[in-house]
Amino acid sequence: MVSAMQDVLLRVENLCVEYPGRPPKKAVDDASFTVARGACVGIVGGSGCGKTTIARTIIGLERPSAGRIVFEGEPIASASRSADLRRRRDIQLVFQDSLGALNPRMRIGATLAEVLRHHRRDDVPTAAALDARLRELVGQVELAPDVLAKYPHEISGGQRQRIGVARALAVRPKLLIADEPVSALDVAVQAQMLKMLRRLLDATGLTMLFIAHDLAVVRCLCDAAVVMHAGRVVEQGDPREVFSRPRSEAARALVQAVPDVVRAMAERFAGPQAARLDARV
Repeated sequence: MVSAMQDVLLRVENLCVEYPGRPPKKAVDDASFTVARGACVGIVGGSGCGKTTIARTIIGLERPSAGRIVFEGEPIASASRSADLRRRRDIQLVFQDSLGALNPRMRIGATLAEVLRHHRRDDVPTAAALDARLRELVGQVELAPDVLAKYPHEISGGQRQRIGVARALAVRPKLLIADEPVSALDVAVQAQMLKMLRRLLDATGLTMLFIAHDLAVVRCLCDAAVVMHAGRVVEQGDPREVFSRPRSEAARALVQAVPDVVRAMAERFAGPQAARLDARV
């Protein structure tokens, strides 16, 4: 998935994650893949295949039972305390539940300001600098500044997901993990969100690990795809190749569940503003 000329930002090596039980449930089983710096890699598979568990393990919410995760050449498990604190800024997660991820008692501006004051105080030494940075963040996710004065329940699901992305961007991460960020949105809002993400990636060079169950979304947005089934990586590569000529039985089953992946993608994301996405058909 990564050529010899590309810089590997994240490497997952033979990762296993188990949940307690009798017997223990192996949520991730010997998974390996790499994410090149500046790339967008999609992890796709059915519910319960281990996608979210991998994301949670990368950010430290779960502990691996075997294998390792290497970020910028350093194994995460063996990192020093200072390196661990730095990693928490460098790797940010956008949660699937946008409403549950935001404090309902805080306005959007206060939520973003809290992150900046805690993690990037030097970026906002004055009230004017803070206001400018807040406006910059919502502008990056293509929202108007008036959203800063609203509470989470006063904005739409698509807008809340954009705020989740803005909050992650506030700490200037090196890796953004998006866990099913469009699965709860209707198809029109999905298209808008994905186009925004593609423009953001192109403009910033940010690296993203995109978790989804929708093949059309992964084929549209991602440079590489990792297909998972029952905790294992069963196939990986260029999403156009993987979904056009799947080699594994699990990948074929996913493709067959969608009558026409290319048609589904074209119908969902067609439009004059979708040049980069449309080029992937």
